[in-house]
Amino acid sequence: MRRVMVVGCSGAGKSTFSRRLGATLDLPVTHLDRLFWRPGWTQAPEDEFHAAQQEIVASDAWVIDGNYGASMHLRLPRADTIFFLDYPRRTCLRRAVVRSLREYGQDKQAPGCPERFDREFYSYVWRWPTDHRERTVRRLTEQGAHARRIVLARPREATEFLSRIG
Repeated sequence: MRRVMVVGCSGAGKSTFSRRLGATLDLPVTHLDRLFWRPGWTQAPEDEFHAAQQEIVASDAWVIDGNYGASMHLRLPRADTIFFLDYPRRTCLRRAVVRSLREYGQDKQAPGCPERFDREFYSYVWRWPTDHRERTVRRLTEQGAHARRIVLARPREATEFLSRIG
């Protein structure tokens, strides 16, 4: 495990899992939200977002958390391990709301992007299993077949996995 992708629904805990995994394996961690979002929740230009990812994946060791399906083709060929946090929608929605409450007004996701209550985002999280999950699975299967794929279906499984390797 030297080039690791962590994907799953928003609210699943990809960033937390990635930080812990990176610390355990002594690998640098990149959160795609920090590359994608500019201050004021403005999206980075696509060419800059892609160039930043290409620079990271060209290195020999990394953990990258985030989906961003339109740019998975940049990461999947180089990944040797893919973690899919495939949690129930209620778990993800609850975690997203709790994060909003806990971090409201703080810009932990990306600089200049304070946490807020966003009904559209919560709706996205709720719809993710029906609107986005299958497309993600298909991308992982088609473009990441060479990589070891680890599906974690519950937060407890992620905790247990990190404990085993730690």
